Amino acid sequence: MYRILESRVRQALHEFIRAKYSVDLPIVTDRPPKLSLGELASPLCFELAKRLKRAPRQIAQEISAALPPIPGVARWEVAGAGYLNAFFDRSAFFSQASELSARQLVAPPRPAADAPKFIVEHTNINPNKAAHIGHLRNAALGDTLVRLLRHTGHRVEVQNYIDNTGVQVADVVVGFLHLEKKSPAEVRVLAAIPRFDYFCWDLYARVTQWYAGDTSRAALRAETLKAIEEDHGDAAEMGRLISTAIVHCHLRTMERLGVEYDVLPAESEILHLKFWAAAFELLKQRRAIEYVASGKNAGCWVMRLPAADGAPASQPGGEDDDAGTKIIVRSNGTVTYVGKDIAYQMWKFGLLGRDFHYRRFHTHPSGHVVWATSSGRDESGAPQFGRAAHVFNVIDSRQSYLQDVVVAGLRALGFEEQARASNHFAYEIVALTPRCAQELGYPLTAEELKKPHVEVSGRKGLGVKADDLLDRLQSSARAEVDQRHPGLPGDERAAMARAIAIGALRYFLLKFTRNTTIAFDFKDALSFEGETGPYCQYSVVRIRNIFRKHAQQSAAMPPDSEKSTEDAARFLAPPGGDDLWELVLLAGSLGSSTDAALGAQEPAFLAKYAFQLAQSFNAFYHTHHILSEPDAARKAFLLSLCGLVQTQLVTALSVLGIESPERM
Repeated sequence: MYRILESRVRQALHEFIRAKYSVDLPIVTDRPPKLSLGELASPLCFELAKRLKRAPRQIAQEISAALPPIPGVARWEVAGAGYLNAFFDRSAFFSQASELSARQLVAPPRPAADAPKFIVEHTNINPNKAAHIGHLRNAALGDTLVRLLRHTGHRVEVQNYIDNTGVQVADVVVGFLHLEKKSPAEVRVLAAIPRFDYFCWDLYARVTQWYAGDTSRAALRAETLKAIEEDHGDAAEMGRLISTAIVHCHLRTMERLGVEYDVLPAESEILHLKFWAAAFELLKQRRAIEYVASGKNAGCWVMRLPAADGAPASQPGGEDDDAGTKIIVRSNGTVTYVGKDIAYQMWKFGLLGRDFHYRRFHTHPSGHVVWATSSGRDESGAPQFGRAAHVFNVIDSRQSYLQDVVVAGLRALGFEEQARASNHFAYEIVALTPRCAQELGYPLTAEELKKPHVEVSGRKGLGVKADDLLDRLQSSARAEVDQRHPGLPGDERAAMARAIAIGALRYFLLKFTRNTTIAFDFKDALSFEGETGPYCQYSVVRIRNIFRKHAQQSAAMPPDSEKSTEDAARFLAPPGGDDLWELVLLAGSLGSSTDAALGAQEPAFLAKYAFQLAQSFNAFYHTHHILSEPDAARKAFLLSLCGLVQTQLVTALSVLGIESPERM
């Protein structure tokens, strides 16, 4: 509601100033630091003063006296040297916020079928081992971005790119062939075991050590990778078996977090369907890349990266690029990772002139079908994928250079609009606290023990497996639930424990801003006190308990709407109603918070809002004795306020991917 009223005020001010002063001025508003200064303040008179050569306070007084009535605004005041401050009609705000929140909960906005499409690509785990805590941060951020976009009425397609022909898959194939001495048939049997991804986690770490023992073994990696890319022999068959089985493992892991996908584009299909070949020809035709005949990059195709493209001159630790260039095709004819990414980004925008085929791959517990790309025929019923207006790639900040090169590639091809619509939704890594690393049994040096965090490493097998973490969180939550609700059926207690565990983890991963490195620690993540998911969840449970007890005490009569409005005006009137008004105003600011989170591409803003609303409600709960309130009208108003907070908090948590359980 705050967002709607703010927009209404800005529009009214803009039209009034244009009509009265013949000035077309963008209107900026903000929330004043104190309630006594109103609910909305604008410094527009200071900018007007420069143009009109008059005192800003005089202009503010003139505007406040002549401005036509604005629905929802009770009055205007001039503050300081010329701020124009609006005071809202408190009872109208409360009434409209309650109505709007209830309506949106029942019927959230649905985009038109032809609305501009947003593609969000996230998770993107190499299908060679189990998911770890860092992958959970990616998925939680990406899924929350999807939920934010959908909550605000956008059409969204969720993609999870599967690099099933990469070096990581090749390494596990090498492990099965040369360390385990397994045939494809034997790997097929192994792939059916529970947590096959755990087996591959350990094997991947062993292969890394095996390579280190004899440098000549690296040639096996190159041979295996070539066989997988060209799709022939036992290595290719084994690569398909391993990657497919592990993708299914990853999907089951992410389902525990409440994450779903629409389509899984596979790198193998980008190769088989000649996506890269089409992109390569276009890059050459438009002279976006050039062939190098001499020097250290002789035989390579490279892209020049002038400073105007915004891409750094080189990538630390990257391939042997010259300053200001990026190798797209190596001298041996193989394409680099970024080359395939350029082709993939072009397909997302519908610029490649060709498409995948699609087959059903998996069905989420909700019944939602996940499609996978195919080089064979389409299965019937496949939606149309790709052809986006905006693309968000959720990839950690270490990939910023490569993402910049992809955008530079679009610009070099002349696709300026699509380059601007390409967003790298970057984030910092999830590391481990030294204490957490020791708990997991990893040996640390004296120097590592002094560091604030220890980086995870899949090659070394160092990290927190996602399912281990989820199991541990769920076990801890179940112990708490069993203690509090021993009489509830076991399946109900299990569902409650799952909701609490996922709420704890998702909130922990989302409350940090994206540019913050998270030092993961079991003790912090398992805490149910302070700024945590369970704290927010319990606030909803507390409200539901109030309504449950109220229903037991008496049959609730539907309130008279006219009388309710009068009561709201009386109970919210200053100064006695200021504390209640603060809670109403905060509850009515969910739309502003979702807008801020989406505008800044920062889910942490919404997580902070949910915590502040829960915190404010708990302060209200301890101050006002709702069920024992002797004044029937006041009691009805307090219950209505509880209802508004419940609806807004449930909605905010839902956008964060957090369930609001009935009991805790």
